[in-house]
Amino acid sequence: MPASQEHVQQNQPDGVPPLELTGERTLPDVPAENYWFRRHLAVYEWIGRRCAGLEVVDMACGEGYGTDVLARYATRVTGVDANPEAHEHAKLKYTRPGVTFARDLVETYVEPCDAVVFLQTIEHVQDPKAVLDHFKQMLRPNGTAYVSTPNLLTLAPAGAEKSDNPWHLKEYRADEFRQLCEQSFDHVELLGVFHANKLKIHELAIRLGWDDLHKKLGITKRFYDWFVPAISASDFALREADLDKALDFVAVCR
Repeated sequence: MPASQEHVQQNQPDGVPPLELTGERTLPDVPAENYWFRRHLAVYEWIGRRCAGLEVVDMACGEGYGTDVLARYATRVTGVDANPEAHEHAKLKYTRPGVTFARDLVETYVEPCDAVVFLQTIEHVQDPKAVLDHFKQMLRPNGTAYVSTPNLLTLAPAGAEKSDNPWHLKEYRADEFRQLCEQSFDHVELLGVFHANKLKIHELAIRLGWDDLHKKLGITKRFYDWFVPAISASDFALREADLDKALDFVAVCR
């Protein structure tokens, strides 16, 4: 595959323009991006199972795959994104009953709903508390906001204030993220996203010297060309313990 095509979506439905990776959002259908896509997908699936029969707004929905996942369970889902290319792509690609897409900013879109989903985006916004307050106002009584963000301690180099991702304005430790959410919501449950199954075995292999071995054997590219596309959402798990070691945080806010 030409290098210029490595970060462009493959095999899109007829009439759906493929999107290109920019570093701002993850995408399905890009083999080299599969790890990050599945890491996001695992959280969408976890949330979806908790949204059965509900009306949901998926804020900053990007390509739209998460909105489609939520709609497997929810009665109705609106995916909101301000990017014109992403909005047009999502509208054409995801046509499941109950799915709609709106082109708008997360700060200004308003729709009464039972759940707001806002994944891997709060680190991008200028005024995160104002965004969370806005979500609180949108929710019906007993509604829930699901908000995720990367863990500074596992994303950035040791001791750094943030990673080198230019789109991220602020990255959080567990206690910082909990405190942010508790400024807007009365009850906050915080979980972490961790490697499981194949990825947990891969972690163990690295500790046992795998990185040196695959280089010596000259199989690095061949192995990872197979391994990365083989990663699935089941290779990630959510749990409450050891949050400092989590890949991402998921706040369940009520």
